[in-house]
Parts: sequence; C-alpha cells; structure tokens
Amino acid sequence: MRLIDLLDGDLNKLSNGVVIKDLEITGLTCDSRKVNPGFLFVAIPGSCRDGRDYIDDAFKRGASAALAPIGTSGYGDIVVFTSENTRKSYAQMAARFFNQQPPRIAAVTGTNGKTSVVSFVRQIWESLGSQAASLGTLGIDAPGYQTSKGLTTLDPVDLHECLALLRKRGIETLALEASSHGLDQYRLDGVNVSIAGFTNLGRDHMDYHGSKEKYLSAKKRLFSEVLADDGVSVLNADSEAYLILLESARGRVVSYGRKGTDIRLDNIQVFEGGQRLLLSVMGNTYKITLPLSGFFQVENAMCALGIVIADGADIAKAVKTLENLQGVPGRLQHVGNSPDGATIYVDFAHTPDALAAILKTLRPYAERNLNLVFGCGGERDAGKRRDMGRIASKLADKIIVTDDNPRSEDAANIRAQSLAACPAALEIGDRAQAIRRAIAQLQKGDILVIAGKGHETGQLIKGVEYPFNDAEEIRAVLKEIGS
Repeated sequence: MRLIDLLDGDLNKLSNGVVIKDLEITGLTCDSRKVNPGFLFVAIPGSCRDGRDYIDDAFKRGASAALAPIGTSGYGDIVVFTSENTRKSYAQMAARFFNQQPPRIAAVTGTNGKTSVVSFVRQIWESLGSQAASLGTLGIDAPGYQTSKGLTTLDPVDLHECLALLRKRGIETLALEASSHGLDQYRLDGVNVSIAGFTNLGRDHMDYHGSKEKYLSAKKRLFSEVLADDGVSVLNADSEAYLILLESARGRVVSYGRKGTDIRLDNIQVFEGGQRLLLSVMGNTYKITLPLSGFFQVENAMCALGIVIADGADIAKAVKTLENLQGVPGRLQHVGNSPDGATIYVDFAHTPDALAAILKTLRPYAERNLNLVFGCGGERDAGKRRDMGRIASKLADKIIVTDDNPRSEDAANIRAQSLAACPAALEIGDRAQAIRRAIAQLQKGDILVIAGKGHETGQLIKGVEYPFNDAEEIRAVLKEIGS
C-alpha cells in the first residue's frame, strides 16, 4: 500500500515536511523488533519505554518510514511523520492497511462479564443462522476456526489482521471484548463498531487508570467516540454508570435490567443448575428457563439479547435461544465432586465484585460450608487485595489464600495484603498445594470455589510462565483420590 493511501488524506496533518507519495509500505508495527523491509514503524511513547528511542533501530531493520509524536526531530533524511495522537493514528492506519472487517461488529465493555457476553452473542447469532464469531480473552471462536490464546483487546495490527481473516472466512457478525486499556490506548479506533454493550462497573485496573473516574472515562470512549454515529448502545440500567453513559452515547440506546426500558427482568426463580425468568422485551412478555446459575449470568444474557435485537434479530426467536446458552470455560465451571459428594467450581473472579457475586450465587446450594481458594495478581491494582480478603471473610466459611500470578512482585507480600482482611484464612503459597489441601478437607454438603485464574493455562512468576490450569489440577487430585 502506498504511504499516501495509508495516511488517507492526513498527510499534511501528519507530515513534518517530507512528502513521498509513491513510497510503498509493506506492513506496520510499533515494535521495532518486528520491522521488516518496507515497514512503517510507529514510535509510541509509553510509561516504561519511549518508541522514539527505537526509530534508528527500525530503520536499520529496513523500515521505510516512521510515525512519531509531534515535536520529534533530529533524524536527518529519515522519513519521519508526526501525529498529535500516535496511538489513534496507528489504529486508523492498521484499519486502512488490512481494509477488511466483518460487516456487523458489536463491542462489549465493563468490569465483569465481557467474555460471557461476547460468547452468548455469538451463540445467539449462530442459532439464528448467522456466520458469527467472538474475539477476546478466550481467543477467537468462529466456525471451523478457534484459537485459545487471547487478550481482551489486541494490538491494532493484530486486531485488524484478525478482522480481515474472519471476513475472508465469511464471518458476517462479530462480538469482541473492549477493555479499558484498549479503549484508553485507542486500539479500537478504526474498528467499524455498530453496536456497543456495557455490563457493569466495579473496581479494577486502578494501577493503570488511577481513579474510578478515569476508568469509567476510558470505557465511555466506546459509546461516545468509537461507536458509529448511527450505532446502538446497549446499557445496563441497573448500573451506577448508566446515566453517565446514557448522556454520552451516540445513536439509539437499548436498556436492560430490573430497571430496563427495552429488556426488563420482572421475576426470577432460582433452581439448581438454572433460573426461570420472566422478561419484558420490547413490550412483550416471555417466560424462559436460563440453563446457567448466578444473577450475573442473567445480566450477561440480557446484555447479549439486547445486542442481537439491536442488530435486527427477530425478538421472539432471539429470546428463545437463551434457553440453550452454554457457559464459557472458567466461569462458574463445575469441574467435579469429591469422594463425599462436595462440588468443586472454578471461576475467573479476580475483582471484588466478581468474587462477591460468585460466593453469593453458590451460598444457597451449600448445605454445609462454602469454601474458597483465592489469590491476587502482582503488578496490578494492589488496593483490591484487601477488598477481596474482606469479601472472602464475610461470604466464605473456610478460606485458603494462595498465589495467583505474582509476576515480579513478592508473592508473600501480596498474600499478606489479602490476609490482613481475613486473618482466619489459611495461607498456602503454592497454588497446587492449596488446591490439594482444600479438596482434602471437603465434606459432604460442602462447596469449593477456586477463584482468580479461571481458564488460564499458565502462572506468571518472576518473568517465567509455568504451565498451570486450575481445572486440570483439580481433576488430577480427584483422580488420585479415586473420585
């Protein structure tokens, strides 16, 4: 692609005076190590490293041009363009370079529930006959094509490469996760989002955003800037953030929840393994059985329903599909039972709200003790560690505090911060040993939740990722003890 076409009319705004209309660009990246001959290198200032320090390296590797922040100079004859917002320009260039996306894209943001919602949206679309895909934490899930390695929101080049691949495979509809990091860093700018969904607002990523206001502001970008002008916002009317998002949302709004105008939950009856719902959807009443436990799954299902209805689906048929939804791996996943019949679950709950939700969901089914194993990640929001300890102490009976992904932090220090709020808990740093001990002490009527890592298949310790999956560890212990 010619550089002038990649810039798409922004040449004067981005150029530092050098105009090379016929220069061919063979690829683009913000990682100088990935530069190949003919690439455009994007120098992004970061919190730890400044991409401008790697411009020389990029040209030594064959870059034809570079994009950098305004004020960048001192590179002689090297073709360096400048932008007021290099992250946003990078994302828009990636969209132009790959130039293919599924025709209808829904993006979902919120503290908890994103992964379940995009999966539910895909499942509903598939049930209604659409070639659909989902993209996010669990990777890509599309007809005949699955990848398990994922991030909540990819780098713009990786993201648009995925979008182009999905379009070439005939995907018509895509549901993807939109993280606060991704939105704050403009990674979704350039994605043709026609529907934007919001789940809820809790505490997470304070290490990055610094405040709940900035955290919400990042998520608000999905509705006020990324969403198409004529798009539809699907908002949780029960959330504290509802009015703020409602005021800033582009296009039409579909609201859901107990206070929802378009999709309203009028009644709920809980039974083991599911919930009977009475829903008012666009003025009509429907009785359905949702085969999933937890009120949070009711909210996730309503959000997904709102998205497919906003896309134009037949309402009655879309509502009916809720009765066949399947949960995603690592989200309230029943892994097995102990020899005495105690049930064991794995859940990704790694925020205070999510941990409280899972414990409240399972409490009615615990005939005896509700047991918990949890930890907190390193290099992340340290403030939530004590909050999670407090919630564990309040809502669980027997608690083991263990390691999650300590990363480069001292694992014992992380555990100590949680233990300060639940001093009666048992401390076992080794996660495998913590799981083994928790299973060994189970009795008939108990429920055990292993929280924090969910679907993850590795544990990050001192820069090394060791293979580890909670569900596999549980199954190994159960097999060993003959369950």
